[in-house]
Amino acid sequence: MLSLLGITIGIFAIIAVFTIVDSLETNIRESVNSLGSDVIYIEKWPWAPPEGENEYPWWKYMNRPLASLDEFEFIKEKSRYSRNVCFLSAVGRRIEYKNSNVEGATVFGVTDGFQDIRSFEVENGRYFSPIESKAGRNVVVIGSKISQDLFQGTNPVGKFIDLMGRKVQVIGVLEKEGKGTFDAFILDEVVILPLEYYRGFIDIRSDMAQPQIWVQAKPKVSVEELTFEVTQMLRSYRRLQPSEEDNFALNQTSIINNQLDQLFAVLKIAGFFIGVFSIIVGGFGIANIMFVSVKERTHIIGIQKALGAKKFFILLQFLFESIMLSVAGGIIGLLIVFIGASIISMTGDFTVTLTMDNIVLGIGISSLIGLVSGIFPAWQGARMDPVVAINTSF
Repeated sequence: MLSLLGITIGIFAIIAVFTIVDSLETNIRESVNSLGSDVIYIEKWPWAPPEGENEYPWWKYMNRPLASLDEFEFIKEKSRYSRNVCFLSAVGRRIEYKNSNVEGATVFGVTDGFQDIRSFEVENGRYFSPIESKAGRNVVVIGSKISQDLFQGTNPVGKFIDLMGRKVQVIGVLEKEGKGTFDAFILDEVVILPLEYYRGFIDIRSDMAQPQIWVQAKPKVSVEELTFEVTQMLRSYRRLQPSEEDNFALNQTSIINNQLDQLFAVLKIAGFFIGVFSIIVGGFGIANIMFVSVKERTHIIGIQKALGAKKFFILLQFLFESIMLSVAGGIIGLLIVFIGASIISMTGDFTVTLTMDNIVLGIGISSLIGLVSGIFPAWQGARMDPVVAINTSF
């Protein structure tokens, strides 16, 4: 049992870390992918340092101009590779309904086209029409969490909420998307207003408004082609000289995914080293048990050899025992990980899944440790002289 415990703890440590990292990666990538892999986000600030650099040169970006509504109109009218284009601004504001309120809710002001680029479902009511969007009507679509916090389960459609001293009518509630690792990518705590109404009380030309332009590529048009076109259009619109650097950022989900690849590679290596020391201790424990087992069965080994047993038969006999002992410890460790993952998934919003890859990895590592730990004791038993062994008593 002590030998099993070492392997169990080691496998538990490694697979638990791998499982949590994999689940975290899955949740983050799902959140990131909700933005769309065929969409370019034109902003002042890039999402990551320039390629090949580790430092984020924020001082270079501070004085850049913000994305403007005029640039949105220019791209929408002139772009040949874009399918949908929208302008978006986001601020945090307090929202009230009677005695209920939500502090710091994310308020989006969007043009028509947002609903085509950012996929979502309306659970109750509807999304505002192009006419309402262009006319700047005081209508709003709210996220499921906002709806629950403000209306406590009652139907919000048709009711008016207070936003910065203004009354806006709720016409739709978005379907719940769940708790995301990046809450900025989840619409549960967001309210969406037509930009023409939103800009009546929010200055979309300020940094606080976070103005950005979303451009979605046409089918069969690569993001690289769209990026090249938009880059040339913006450089022309902003009258940049050929020698001047771009004074805008074209962000894509691939930027985040590349950063995530590096991050999770490091986390998995760290997770492996967390458990490897426990496994080494467990391996020594199994090796010790196998040396004792060989010693105890010296007489039996002698009888087997006298009856014609070959060296490889004796070797395989002890190797099999060593591997099965190690695998048994590994399976117990995997079972503990599975139980822990199930409890976390059932009691929280974060889903943890023990994947088949990690199960195979755990069993594979256990088998390898059993093989390495048992090879020397097994070889010692296989090399015994049958005459000496049969006359030896423990």
